[in-house]
Parts: sequence; structure tokens; C-alpha cells
Amino acid sequence: MYNLDACKQFYAGKRVLVTGHTGFKGAWLCRILALSGAQITGYSLEPPTDPALYRMIEDGLSHGPNGSSFRSVIGDIRDFKHFKQTFEDARPEFVIHLAAQPIVRDSYKDPVYTYETNVMGTVNLMECVRLTSSVKSVLNVTTDKVYENREWEYGYRECDPLDGYDPYSNSKSCSELVTHSYQKSFFADRDCAISTARAGNVIGGGDFANDRIIPDCVRAMAAGQTIGVRNPYSTRPYQHVLEPLFAYLEIVQRQYENRELQGYYNVGPDDCDCVTTGELVTMFCELWGDGAAWENQADCGPHEANFLKLDCSKLKRTFGWKPHWNIREALAQTVAWSRVYLDGEDVAAVMDKQIADF
Repeated sequence: MYNLDACKQFYAGKRVLVTGHTGFKGAWLCRILALSGAQITGYSLEPPTDPALYRMIEDGLSHGPNGSSFRSVIGDIRDFKHFKQTFEDARPEFVIHLAAQPIVRDSYKDPVYTYETNVMGTVNLMECVRLTSSVKSVLNVTTDKVYENREWEYGYRECDPLDGYDPYSNSKSCSELVTHSYQKSFFADRDCAISTARAGNVIGGGDFANDRIIPDCVRAMAAGQTIGVRNPYSTRPYQHVLEPLFAYLEIVQRQYENRELQGYYNVGPDDCDCVTTGELVTMFCELWGDGAAWENQADCGPHEANFLKLDCSKLKRTFGWKPHWNIREALAQTVAWSRVYLDGEDVAAVMDKQIADF
């Protein structure tokens, strides 16, 4: 099983550039890399939320645990000149691309910004990689929503058509196509492996985003309110944030060691852990206790898929990968972190323990 010890063996001393490092997933990823002894450069906008997990752990990243180093560059991936300068300064060996406009509802409000960030941002990333000879392995993280959604009960496979419906999902489909085109057009004769990872919905401590169900649950608990659920009957591939992050790190390593492994990979939970939002929130309330409860608050908002699952057999077959934590354990870890946060205690210590326990 790929874990922190495996990361330490490979990533210690390696130069890694992470885009979107100030976001929820980016902050967790940078902490794993720091504990692994990597030399990290982050490129991102300012944290997208207030409070922000990144701000809570920023000092700990800068102090360089286990011989690591950390440099944060605040910038916009749409700014090619600045982005390229960061590549030139960092000379990364490995690149993990997380930066994106990630919220479906926000993509309806500002589709132009969503496409600029998610499509042209990917073009800028791949162009920077093309012009930087030090890069040996790249992973573009997209989403489970890149597929043409047919509302069927089967998990989507990597060979299924790409055609996201809403501007967010569609822009990430385009990001996939940009990455595949660059790989075929410019990297066939280069010593650089490139893959995309299509990840399911992530949960975990420190997510403060709007329009996400678990952050909504925690905010309701903090306010002593009943949780409002917009789409209780929608099915999603929920997983703890550490599941895809360790998968990303394994893909980056393994394709570096064997370029034949580059391609595209789904990263999601087993079928038994693909639950409806209502089931997820019921489980959250059971774990939280203290009379936690939820109610259906359907608001007839913009279109979102009702049924979405991933077939992750390619990832399992190729790397021997399997999920570590089932959905209840993932929620238990999230509740534990959230309670520590609301009590004003040391959230970084909880993160480090969960990373070590994973």
C-alpha cells in the first residue's frame, strides 16, 4: 500500500511544483510532501476561503520538517509570463496541477473565468512544462465530472466519452483534451511522463468551500443549526482527501519510473462507498452526535448530475491500488478534525496523525 513511508523513500530531496497549493487539496498535498522531505514550490492565488486550511499550516510548511523546503508563489495560472518565470526559478522535476475554478454553481455565475482558468490555465501549464527540461513527470488533476453523464448505475471508465454538462465539468473535459494533445504532440520523444487523474468528490478536515456538503454540515454544527441538504438523493463517489492525494503521488512516481504507465486514471471509492448525499449526511449526524439533524432544502438550482460513479479498475490493476478508508471512516476522520478546529486546538497535529495513520 502506498503511504507516507513510500513517499519519504521517493520524494525526499525531489523538486516538486504544486499548483493550487493554497486550496483544500493543495494544502493537504503540500503537508504530505513536506513530511516526505520534498523541495516544494507552490503556485496559486491567495487562499479561496476565509478561514483557510493553508493559512493554518503555512508556518509549519515553511519550517521545513524532515529536510523539506517550501516556497509559496502567489500568482494566476492565466498569467503565462509569471507562471513561466516560476518554472524557471524552481526547475521542478515533478509537477502536480490542482489549480482550478472547482465549484459547479460558481461556473454558472462566471463561465468565462471558469474556462479561462481551467482550459487556458492548463494550456499555460503544459507550455511551461514543454519549455522546462527539468520536468520528468506531470499529473493534471481533473474530476469525475469530465464524462458525458448518462445517469446510469455503472461506474464510468477511462475509455468513456468526455463531455461535461455544466461549464465547470465541461472546462475540465477540455483540460483533459489539452493535456492529451500536448502529450502526443510534444512529448513523444521527451523524457517526461504525463497523466491525468479523474478524482471523485473529496471530504476531509479543513474544507471551507461554499456549496459543498460536508463544509455545510460543519458550519451548521458550529452555528447550532439543522443541516440543509439541496440534493439528498444524488449519488456521488465520496472519498477522504488522502485517498486521491496518495494516488496522485504514486502515479507521478510510477510513471517517472516507467513511462509506459502514463495515461489517464479514475480515482474513487469502491461501489459500496458510493452513497447518496442524504445517506452521507445521516452518517455525519450519527458520528457528530449532540442531536445533529438535517432537512431537505431542495432549491431547484442549476443542473447537476444525479448519479455519478467511477470504475477504478485500471488504477487497481496497474498499481495494485485500493482505498484505505471506507466512507464511514473517512467521515469519522473528518469529524475528528472539525471538532479539534472548532475547539481551537492544533489542527496541524491532527493532519500529521491522519497522514501517518493512513
